[in-house]
Amino acid sequence: MSTPIPMSDPVRIGIVSISDRASSGVYEDKGLPALQEWLVSALINPIEFQPRLIPDERERIAATLRELVDVARCDLVLTTGGTGPAIRDVTPEATLDVADREMPGFGEQMRQISLHFVPTAILSRQVAVIRGKALIINLPGQPKAIAETLSGHEKASGIFAAVPYCIDLIGGPYLETRGEVCKSFRPKNAIKK
Repeated sequence: MSTPIPMSDPVRIGIVSISDRASSGVYEDKGLPALQEWLVSALINPIEFQPRLIPDERERIAATLRELVDVARCDLVLTTGGTGPAIRDVTPEATLDVADREMPGFGEQMRQISLHFVPTAILSRQVAVIRGKALIINLPGQPKAIAETLSGHEKASGIFAAVPYCIDLIGGPYLETRGEVCKSFRPKNAIKK
């Protein structure tokens, strides 16, 4: 008799694209499809997405993040857009407005990865925070940069390698990744058999 294969924990993920022009219909949003495509390719877990397309408005961004964590009960929230130095780029401030704790290593690593591709990576201001039992991470605005920072490259580990263990530590579901897309890291004593 064969042993049944255990099912992976389901995960609820908020994906937020922050853009004045895309949210008003001036052009098609590319952030939400890029986030969803990468996550589906990387995670083995069944995923329920909570997508949002909103303008670059600090209060609106903060309210959306609160709603995704506190009401929709997302375990992970990924934002794209609004992290540069332009006047309307307020995603990091809005993210810090809703934080219980900041996780500075994520932003540091994203800038390190992006510097391998473009010198303007030092202009990015992405942050990551914990709110309740959810991890919120600001990602770059371009689909190519989203994939690069999540997956990494031969000289720098992608940030998503640390996401599953972080979610473990804050009481979320056990995330499992496909190694060919993103090999997650956990200490041996934290790996489910």
